[in-house]
Amino acid sequence: MTKRTIHRRTLLRGCGAALALPLLEVMQPSARGAQVGSAPKRAAFFYVPNGVVQAAWHPAEDGVGFQLSPTLEPLAPVRKKIALYSHLDRVKVAGTDGHAQASTCWLSSAAPDELSPAGYPLKITLDQIMAAETGKHTAFRSLELSCNPYQDNKESVYFDNISWYAHGHVARSMRDPQRVFNRLFAVKSEVGQRSVLDLVLADAQSLRPQLGQIDRRKLDEYMDSVRVVEQQISRLRDRQAEVDKLQPEAPKIPWTALRRDEYIQLMGDLMILALRTDLTRVASLMVAPERWSTPQRVHGLFDEPILHHSWTHQQDNPHVRDQLAKLDRYHVEQFTQLVQKMDAIQEGESTLLDNMLFVFGSGLSSGKTHVYSDLPIVVAGSAQGAIRTDVHLRSAEGTPVANLWLALAQTMGVPIQRYGDSTAALQLG
Repeated sequence: MTKRTIHRRTLLRGCGAALALPLLEVMQPSARGAQVGSAPKRAAFFYVPNGVVQAAWHPAEDGVGFQLSPTLEPLAPVRKKIALYSHLDRVKVAGTDGHAQASTCWLSSAAPDELSPAGYPLKITLDQIMAAETGKHTAFRSLELSCNPYQDNKESVYFDNISWYAHGHVARSMRDPQRVFNRLFAVKSEVGQRSVLDLVLADAQSLRPQLGQIDRRKLDEYMDSVRVVEQQISRLRDRQAEVDKLQPEAPKIPWTALRRDEYIQLMGDLMILALRTDLTRVASLMVAPERWSTPQRVHGLFDEPILHHSWTHQQDNPHVRDQLAKLDRYHVEQFTQLVQKMDAIQEGESTLLDNMLFVFGSGLSSGKTHVYSDLPIVVAGSAQGAIRTDVHLRSAEGTPVANLWLALAQTMGVPIQRYGDSTAALQLG
């Protein structure tokens, strides 16, 4: 028997458009045979690198009516709509970089002994597990943002991303507000491609008689993925009228010229705009990348550029520790401002915040010791009453943070009963 082959560079064509085919066996000569009208739930994650000063973070009391710690005092205006979680741990895997593991594995669904080839307990992350469900209803599956101000490229992909589709498949964060705006709202050229997709898919169908059963299945999966793009474009068009009513303005100041607070708030505003218009229901925002040793300017807080990572290893110095606690508090202030903005957006009888779970956290508890025990975690919003707020919930020591991630996934409608090294879903209500 002779085996028919096609070249790997074969394209599907239609009306001048072209799409590359997925890798098929026939290309390899040596290969062998929600309720209508109700507001949806949304989830967002606000990540702070390098941990926090533990002594200034943890309140003395738990339960209802606890007194906010010095670092958490900025949450006072919204404390009735936040929950604080303590004694939640993640197991650190020895022999791998502590900071890279902290950020990239913060939301990972892998158990500690379930290592990737790189040595990290890394699989699909919590946000993407949620997005697999919510993305069925939105133009964009998810939105990943980073307020990384650095122009150098000193660290790998593991330090500037917290979202992963699977190990080796990063949901790469965007740090240019203009690019984010264009992705969300500059849709005219994408709408124009919609009729072309059908022609390309017709070309794909004409290829089917040349393919075996396995390749036909691969091609069908590929066609389905193209159809998802078409649906995304259609949803963008359908949502455009509502977006236009809000009159979003494209950023006018180059992001490299923004103050730190302006940068964080602008990216947060873009995230909120995407969530409120239901362009996506899952988003993440990194305040800064892990470990970067390049000096960073924090306008209005420090007169000179700072070295956040280096400071975390100098906490035996009381002055450095106090300065580091100020930076932690500054990050809580930025989070609080975004929480207040969400709470100011009405959605029927509730607010955007009431329909949110908005998580503040870090993959390290202390950057000094590189430990992952007693991670700093705040959740703002009740996800439509599923999450008890105005409370400090202190778990038994050694409780896996995966118990919280499991509970949040279930709150967002993901039908799973185990997550990483979870032992049971944390009680949120």
